[in-house]
Amino acid sequence: MIQKIKLSACAVILGVAGYAQEVEFTEYDLDNGLHVILHQDNTAPVVTTSVMYHVGAKNENPERTGFAHFFEHLLFEATENIEKGSWFKLVSSNGGSNNANTTDDRTYYYENFPSNNLKLALWMESERMLHPVIDQTGVDTQNEVVKEEKRLRVDNAPYGQILAEVKKNLYTKHPYRWATIGSMDHLDAATLEEFQAFNEKFYVPNNATLVVAGDIDIAKTKTWVKDYFSDIPKGAEVKSIDIKEAPITEQINATYEDPNIQLPAIVTAYRTPSMKEKDAYVLDMISSVLSDGKSSRLYKKMVDDQKQALQVGAFNISQEDYGQYIIFGIPIADTPLDTLLAETDEEIAKLQTDLISEREFEKLQNTFENRFVNSNSSVSGIASSLATYHELYGNTNLINNEIDIYRSITREDIKRVANQYLNPNQRLVLKYLPKSSDSEEKNSK
Repeated sequence: MIQKIKLSACAVILGVAGYAQEVEFTEYDLDNGLHVILHQDNTAPVVTTSVMYHVGAKNENPERTGFAHFFEHLLFEATENIEKGSWFKLVSSNGGSNNANTTDDRTYYYENFPSNNLKLALWMESERMLHPVIDQTGVDTQNEVVKEEKRLRVDNAPYGQILAEVKKNLYTKHPYRWATIGSMDHLDAATLEEFQAFNEKFYVPNNATLVVAGDIDIAKTKTWVKDYFSDIPKGAEVKSIDIKEAPITEQINATYEDPNIQLPAIVTAYRTPSMKEKDAYVLDMISSVLSDGKSSRLYKKMVDDQKQALQVGAFNISQEDYGQYIIFGIPIADTPLDTLLAETDEEIAKLQTDLISEREFEKLQNTFENRFVNSNSSVSGIASSLATYHELYGNTNLINNEIDIYRSITREDIKRVANQYLNPNQRLVLKYLPKSSDSEEKNSK
């Protein structure tokens, strides 16, 4: 039996190693500044076509927040050659699927098609870039869609305001201080000309990366990319955001009342470095030590053993300019929020004082090896990674060697980073509370 188990383990290891092959790609620029990345994988007759624009919530006017997320929706409305309401029908009727998403740093559009429809996907993305219809009808339609999304995912969602409250308190100057979904009042107040100007400024080839990944022929794809994209005019240079925050030197205390919850929560948040820095990778590992799975330190202690928390988690939110490291806990019964805070502080202090065990470190390395392999296990995942590594990190080949950064992290690095960033005088403590009857009374008057 033992021998069989050993053989099974070897098979798993060999299987993982087999999939962790180098991702080959070709990349180049068109004369208009569009960066193109092609990845050929002919194992299945599918192809992902995607465009990542280097525009997110941080590029917005502080009085017009929500524009980047709004455009995620608006640029599906219509183009000069695709009628209003026809985009999704065109994709689905040709056996495809598509979507888009927005962060503070970028906006990403993609289509998955059978590979014989690659030209259709390229044409559609070129239409989105060159011929979008930005008119009042489309703006009004998507305004209602975005409002409903905000009601569903933020306003009426339990604990839906946590990230917005964290960002609002951690940043005073940088545009990370507002929520990605933005303000509905700002969208209502915006003119059609403002929307058109935003499109003209940011959704241009020299501010974008086009990725084609899957069952393709590189030479043919290059020809088609040239045919569909090379005549799109280059836009004005988009200047990167360069706004620095002063270090946090005293604990920030804040409260927020949420009408959608019955149980309070305690949130601690720390401003952390850019995702491009090695320390951001170390913070990923610290999150895993603290709250990844039932054997993690916070979960085992506070949920299983001491039964103080219904839920607890540590999250490293890495972004282009800064990151947020967030620890979140919901108490059981009458456990005070301050108790949860003290218990999490105790676990951080252990990381700052003692090296994690060799066994814990080995488990940690295996976890990140598996994540790396899984992130490149599908054509669509590879397309997203290629676009992200080029557009946000400036190094496309991180798709192959980012794992080397994790492998280079030592137990000493974990201790050092915990000491450098996770201190009480560098953080926000947010008490996230159910809305009190007193508050409801005041608001009703």
